Amino acid sequence: MIKPKHLRPGDTVAIVSLSSGTLGEPWAIHKLYIARERLERDYGLKVRVMPNALKGRDYLYAHPEARAADWMEAFRDPEIKAIFSAIGGDDTIRLLPYIDFDLIRQNPKIFTGFSDTTSNHFMMYKAGVTSYYGATILTNFSEYVKINDYTAKAIWNTLFDPKPTLDIPSAPYWYDDEDEKIWWKEENIHIVKQYHPEEIGYELLQGSGVVEGELLGGCIDVFPELIGTPIWPSKEEWRGKLLFIETSEVDMPEHYLLWYLRGLAAQGIIDVVSGILVGKPARRSKYEPYKEVWKKVVGVEAGRPDLPILYNVNFGHAEPIGVLPIGARCRLDADQKTLTLLEPATGE
Repeated sequence: MIKPKHLRPGDTVAIVSLSSGTLGEPWAIHKLYIARERLERDYGLKVRVMPNALKGRDYLYAHPEARAADWMEAFRDPEIKAIFSAIGGDDTIRLLPYIDFDLIRQNPKIFTGFSDTTSNHFMMYKAGVTSYYGATILTNFSEYVKINDYTAKAIWNTLFDPKPTLDIPSAPYWYDDEDEKIWWKEENIHIVKQYHPEEIGYELLQGSGVVEGELLGGCIDVFPELIGTPIWPSKEEWRGKLLFIETSEVDMPEHYLLWYLRGLAAQGIIDVVSGILVGKPARRSKYEPYKEVWKKVVGVEAGRPDLPILYNVNFGHAEPIGVLPIGARCRLDADQKTLTLLEPATGE
């Protein structure tokens, strides 16, 4: 995997809308202003919004080629050093016919996002370039009042000041998006999210010992759109990987998760990965039900009770989130319930 260079003050970064066009909607545009000011003031970056990024939901839904054009132009432009996804959605896979994988490979740059942006990460993986699961403009970079400390530190230690090795701790707090959601409205910009003390931390569902592997995964809601396409990795490409999976804010029934995991097992993916990281469910009410699905499919049906599964990890839709560099080598110590990146997330 080719590793993009880390960010420095004075670098230019691009903002793209590759899925939903929410960033361009009048009620959401104030979030762009917050993110832009923060990126310029706190990180010393220059911000460029790509030409189609603010054209709104209707236009960008009708024109996936416009979304892809922005992304490809951001890779093509030598002044742009990183690309930040605005937000997820549900149809990024429609960009696939318009992607130039050689262009991405020849111009490796930091790219961040999560949720439906999973499709873009697998495009990056196909091109052989490390990308970064986490941090979008509308969720993290424009968090009201301030970026929470856990996410801010993760961004800094991966995208700006990469460490030779990096511990990925469980966040000391969590946010209740089910019952205490702060809606994106201008009148709410001075409201600070009320985080609650984390009482569980990382939870080991099964397995033991220490395993290592390159990180690969994303939001499982998106996987059905990817399977069978040229960007879905073969069984051999999954061999030895640390598979990371999270679920979106959609209230996915347990049987849907069951079916999706059975699909991975049927492909032989569960047989060949070195371990599994499961993101904290976005809906707290799904914490226990989803846990039982994982143990049933992997430990019983797939016959892999030995495979370490670390649950309640901070990536994806349940805030606060960290940043996972796809393709970077990571160690899971099941006995100590720790995660450690074994190489710098970004290059020099």
